[in-house]
Amino acid sequence: MARRTTLSAALLLAAAATVGMNPTSAQASPPGTKDVTAVLFEWKYDSVAKECTSTLGPAGYGYVQVSPPAEHIQGSQWWTSYQPVSYKIAGRLGDRTAFKNMVSTCHAAGVKVVADTVINHMAAGNGTGTGGSSYTKYNYPGLYSSYDFDDCTSQVGNYADRWNVQHCELVGLADLDTGESYVRGAIAGYMNDLLTLGVDGFRIDAAKHIDTADLATIKSRLTNPSVYWKQEVIYGAGEAVQPTEYTGNGDVQEFRYAYDLKRVFTNENLAYLKNYGEAWGYLNSSAAGVFVDNHDTERNGSTLNYKDGATYTLANVFMLAWPYGAPDVNSGYEWSDADAGPPNGGTVNACWQDGWKCQHKWPEIMRMVAFRNATRGQAVTNWWDNGGDAIAFGRGSKGYVAINHESGSLSRTYQTSLPAGTYCNVQNNTTVTVNSSGQFTATLGAHTALAVYAGKSTC
Repeated sequence: MARRTTLSAALLLAAAATVGMNPTSAQASPPGTKDVTAVLFEWKYDSVAKECTSTLGPAGYGYVQVSPPAEHIQGSQWWTSYQPVSYKIAGRLGDRTAFKNMVSTCHAAGVKVVADTVINHMAAGNGTGTGGSSYTKYNYPGLYSSYDFDDCTSQVGNYADRWNVQHCELVGLADLDTGESYVRGAIAGYMNDLLTLGVDGFRIDAAKHIDTADLATIKSRLTNPSVYWKQEVIYGAGEAVQPTEYTGNGDVQEFRYAYDLKRVFTNENLAYLKNYGEAWGYLNSSAAGVFVDNHDTERNGSTLNYKDGATYTLANVFMLAWPYGAPDVNSGYEWSDADAGPPNGGTVNACWQDGWKCQHKWPEIMRMVAFRNATRGQAVTNWWDNGGDAIAFGRGSKGYVAINHESGSLSRTYQTSLPAGTYCNVQNNTTVTVNSSGQFTATLGAHTALAVYAGKSTC
């Protein structure tokens, strides 16, 4: 969602997402056999293209999500990308040619592309955008005029009031009247333009602030009305707008999953995760987009982030091993100022240089993508825990994971449903031998994991 420097805290809370009322009508969870998305936050498109070829495709990522491509306000802060001034492909991360080349390159590497899409609002203030377009609030020449915005020009302030949430202004940004036919057509036109460039799906920013029926109508106007959608709808207890309203349009991001992972991994016992997912009151797995952190939550402290070290890594290992929802792996850059934009304007010369964290390429995380692909469709089996912070579980006869989040090492014999044989523990490239009874013995160091899967016998 969009944020402004003076409103950072409000912005993080405000980008709420809502869920759909007609869960049978949409493409839920990314289509295809590979459902993990690498979210390359604020990467320039030519850098994304290189990463699709060198890492994402070979690692088995099904999708890459890129930051908003539309022309936006000028400024170095990351949130300028979330204040569009036109629908030209002319943001700081690359022009139309760079975007199109990125999509083609990623497709050639077997990776589909999701575009983060800002359609709830336009920019505040006035000036000249990154593509040269002049604008003032409520007037974006050639696109929108004052007639195209909602009548409420005060900020959203009451999440118990549906009208306030969906007709007033998210942190002062000009709120589009998505009930208007012209506005719906303009938004659909922008998304259709991205489809002509080969985009495979959309993340709908601030979806909670748009009536789900308006979104459904916009989607119906697309050249591919069944295209994958992932909607940002933040759950809030007692709020007027709820995530379940939006599942008829597509997936909905399940923020509670990320919030609870932080709590369990930092303050509770991993043993509690035995029934993680729908039993915790979450959305149906087939309609849920999940993550350990995203660009907002890593900054507002509501979830784990890269600064949490091994705890963060293990949470990502668990997410990728556990069969609930469609996972996003957040990949961003170091920050101390929560508003700071990307290093080098978004150019990534190499991972782990210039502040780029490249979490999608951390070996312990990246290798779990192949694990997830290999165990797709398999139920959880052979659960074990020590009542505390050591857990293990199988994925049918296809895989097995153990996570030791205790402060000391753990040695034990595990019961699996794996066929006898030698397997590569992809967490540290050592081998594990499973006997004819499906058992193996291993020692896990403090805050480490083990993961083996069928088809990976050598390291």
